[in-house]
Amino acid sequence: MKYLLGIDQGTTQTTAVIVNELGEMLEKNSAQLPARFPQAGWVEQEPEDILRTVKEACAPLLSKYEISAVGFDNQGETFVVWDAETGNAVTPAIVWQDTRGQSVCDTLASRVDLTWLRQTTGLLLDSYFSAPKLKWVFENHPEIRQRAHEGKLKFGTTETWVIWKLSGGKLHVTDPSTASRTLLFDMNKFQWDEKLLQLFDVPKSMLPELKPSAGYIGDVDFGNGKPLPLHALLVDQQAALFGQACFKAGEMKCSFGTGSFLLMNIGDKPKLSNNGLLTTVGWNFNGQTAYAFDGGIFVTGSAVQWLRDNLKFIPDSSASHTAAMNSKDAGVVLIPALQGLAAPHWRTDVQGAMFGLNRSTTSDDIVRATLDGIACRVYEVVTAMSQDAGTPPPYLKVDGGPAGNAYLMQMIADLLNIEVRVSASVEATAIGIANLAGVSALGTSFEQLANSWKAEKVYTPGMKEEERRKKLERWNKALDAVKKFHE
Repeated sequence: MKYLLGIDQGTTQTTAVIVNELGEMLEKNSAQLPARFPQAGWVEQEPEDILRTVKEACAPLLSKYEISAVGFDNQGETFVVWDAETGNAVTPAIVWQDTRGQSVCDTLASRVDLTWLRQTTGLLLDSYFSAPKLKWVFENHPEIRQRAHEGKLKFGTTETWVIWKLSGGKLHVTDPSTASRTLLFDMNKFQWDEKLLQLFDVPKSMLPELKPSAGYIGDVDFGNGKPLPLHALLVDQQAALFGQACFKAGEMKCSFGTGSFLLMNIGDKPKLSNNGLLTTVGWNFNGQTAYAFDGGIFVTGSAVQWLRDNLKFIPDSSASHTAAMNSKDAGVVLIPALQGLAAPHWRTDVQGAMFGLNRSTTSDDIVRATLDGIACRVYEVVTAMSQDAGTPPPYLKVDGGPAGNAYLMQMIADLLNIEVRVSASVEATAIGIANLAGVSALGTSFEQLANSWKAEKVYTPGMKEEERRKKLERWNKALDAVKKFHE
């Protein structure tokens, strides 16, 4: 039996899995990754912590299995800048949730052709992506800018940083899916774009080499003296799309975690959304190209954590299901915009709000309203994707911790009026990147992987049309009011 190591370097933890040649997960291990919040809107991680969690997650698995190939996925837009000679980080890891680049976006908005920007990158001018935050670093730390332009610094997303360290500085690499999250990459030509580099003041010398999403890249050493061949690189959400076997145009998935990220495979040609979605590279290797519509919801699992940690309404996240079922008042509406409204609205200024409170409102009602709000946000993004694609998806595949919340999953199925299929493995992301390494190293076919995908549970819609219409009407009225409040 051949074994594959999949590494999912996520925002709150790093997870490593062992997958066999049939795409079945045999074992997993995780290491928690802390974050810090120095001031409002700033989200940072310690670069060495990212490296440490990768080693900790992998360590118990390396001694037990003869690993044929490694796949590595990453947080996407989170990046580090480090010294090219010493390998020491000169910035923290600035996380995708961080909004310090918004001032850069505001300044550039009048100087750049936003239509050209979208056609080139598939993205919006938003601090979500790496380049505005990197330019903010240059503007606020001129010594870092100077060293970067002298060719003394390297830039990389989290997998680039870790692979650099694990290869002793020999590999400075990324793949097209990750590059397509930076605002520096031409998604049509699969190369760094000179005009974008100039716009964001980024010297090309600090950027990683672009490698295919699958194929032998080089060896990485986790510190046990046994170098392993690296065969696959993807952004975490694209790895989940692959892990959910969404290989055909029109198939889509939603990965639940800190946020919820929905991707729809749109085939081998890029298309731009008319409904507030991004276009991103799914994967690109050996003649296999997939593009995807991308709709990010920044606060879902973290909204449940907010109920648990800040409001003390529930003892743990899983208790949100019971609380919602105990709720007697479905009239409370909560907009969970605790870090702005992302797709399809893109209103970073909007904050969360509640409507419909009265003297009999309980904590259970607010928990229910939070889950309903998450479901409504998912409904909005899937609806936008359906409009852009011209047809609704036949079903929605879901994975991640909150996918185990039966109330939430049923509400999503009811609002969308389609089946919600929960992956038999909550680790679809790590399994996806391991399977992609298997495609490269073992010759595993897409058909084999599609046939091995299993649903643990399927939720079928059961809500009456009148109730569904009323729920969505109340949501839209509340959403309009919140947007108006923040104008």
